[in-house]
Amino acid sequence: MSDINAFIDEQVKNNDVFLFMKGTPDFPQCGFSGQVAQILNYLEVEYASANVLESDELREGIKQYSNWPTIPQLYVKGEFVGGCDIIREMAQEGELQQLFADNGIKAKQAS
Repeated sequence: MSDINAFIDEQVKNNDVFLFMKGTPDFPQCGFSGQVAQILNYLEVEYASANVLESDELREGIKQYSNWPTIPQLYVKGEFVGGCDIIREMAQEGELQQLFADNGIKAKQAS
């Protein structure tokens, strides 16, 4: 399990914004993952992602890494931000955009 933890840690720390999701941003395989990808795309945020459906080890490993039971999981500057409900609420309140701004990450601001 240490290999998967090393992979997760590397992705989270080497990408300003990283999304662990079911499917890919272009072809999400879960409504919740699709919603988070859609929010990030709407905000024009550059992000990397990993499809947890490609590996049982990754799917279980990310849950242990974050101590969060569900997927998707969004990380910003190495910190776990939340899953679909949290990300959606933060975006609606402008908090997600502020989090990106505070971390020097380019994002479209609410009009």
